[in-house]
Amino acid sequence: MSILNFRRRPAAPQGADLGSFLAGYSIEVMPRTAEKVEDFRELLPAGTRVYIAHIDGTPIDEMVATAARLRAEGFEPMPHFPARVIESRAQLAEWLAMYRGEADVRQGLILAGGVAEPRGEFHSSMQLLETGLFGDFERLHVAGHPEGSKDIDPDGSDANVSDALRWKQAFSERTDATMALATQFSFEPEPIIAWADRLAAEGIALPIHIGIAGPAKLQTLIKFAIACGVGPSVRVLQKRALDVTKLVLPYEPTDVLGALAAHKAAHPGFGIEAVHFFPLGGIRTCATWAAENGGAATRPARATA
Repeated sequence: MSILNFRRRPAAPQGADLGSFLAGYSIEVMPRTAEKVEDFRELLPAGTRVYIAHIDGTPIDEMVATAARLRAEGFEPMPHFPARVIESRAQLAEWLAMYRGEADVRQGLILAGGVAEPRGEFHSSMQLLETGLFGDFERLHVAGHPEGSKDIDPDGSDANVSDALRWKQAFSERTDATMALATQFSFEPEPIIAWADRLAAEGIALPIHIGIAGPAKLQTLIKFAIACGVGPSVRVLQKRALDVTKLVLPYEPTDVLGALAAHKAAHPGFGIEAVHFFPLGGIRTCATWAAENGGAATRPARATA
């Protein structure tokens, strides 16, 4: 079955190599989805960074076991640390000790977390970072929101998100860890480009690891987009859903990634450093698509903020 893209865009300029843009991509799993994969080495390039999503209610033992398995198979585990589900500084210290001791975890994604009410003393990623407990981590990623966040800014502005980004930029300047922004997924390149350019203009120099939804059924994407609070770009999916001839066809991120790759080729200083996949249509489906489009784990070294 042929795949129809959302809309035709001008051909990418010479040098806009999608494979190069995908180099060093990362991917996200949960313990329950990881259990379905017999051997990640059959799917992912060696050394791929694999985020481990910590959904509320997931036992820490399952998170650590998933990280240990990924490490043993030759990948770089990056577990989520959601502030609002961590009950205390002592619990955070215990989790970190487990991750270090059992899985040699050296990287983490520090988040506020999706639950409405904090379980304990933490309600923001900044509070977790201020504990100093991540001081020996090599890499710390924090959240970015190209289309804003209604959870953080209920009034529709981006005032709180912007304040947090300035704090994170300042924190990155006083820590030895390599830091980057890992973003929610979006479906349109134009808002992403505008957001990244705005950050640069405001002095936010953290490299961007742009969140992209992997290939999936349209109905699946719409469900996740609504649940995750994806912003205006969800209209791309809704418009496609109105066309019955396209409703049953799977979505591929070719257009959005092609446009971002073209922009990066034309503007080498553009702030996107890597692509992070949310494999909403399945890990195997996403990994296969990335491989077929030239994705590899190895990325040329570059300076980061």
